[in-house]
Amino acid sequence: MNVPPTLPKDASKLEESIEKWSVPIGNLFVSLFHRIALFGIGAATVWSAGVAFIGMANKGAASIEDLLLLFIYLEIGAMVGIYFKTNHMPVRFLIYVAITAVTRLIIDLVNTKHEADMSILFMGITILVLALANAVVRYASYKYPSKNGISD
Repeated sequence: MNVPPTLPKDASKLEESIEKWSVPIGNLFVSLFHRIALFGIGAATVWSAGVAFIGMANKGAASIEDLLLLFIYLEIGAMVGIYFKTNHMPVRFLIYVAITAVTRLIIDLVNTKHEADMSILFMGITILVLALANAVVRYASYKYPSKNGISD
């Protein structure tokens, strides 16, 4: 079987031409998916926060758990906004959401059991670990900033 010697050169030209139009189209689809997903997450966050707020208004009062839930929605909204503007996921905000959620769980346990037990201690340790993780992320982003200048 005789293969012409120009075939590899022709194949690389074909590959280059396919890459010239497929990469921009792929990038466009990824960007569109990100934008649609961000709008969806943002809308769901606003909707959920609104439902929670209406529930508080109907109850006639807001408990500390309710307020912490609103802070979680605020942090998620801020995360969506930062990601929308920078295409950079702020990991610190995820840690803040986790700390706030665990704090809500501790308050709920204390309100229902009215006593301290090992689960509350473990949740406190969880908050400590998350706070240390946040400190590590902050230190790393200060010491080793990203190339585009966006710190986490």
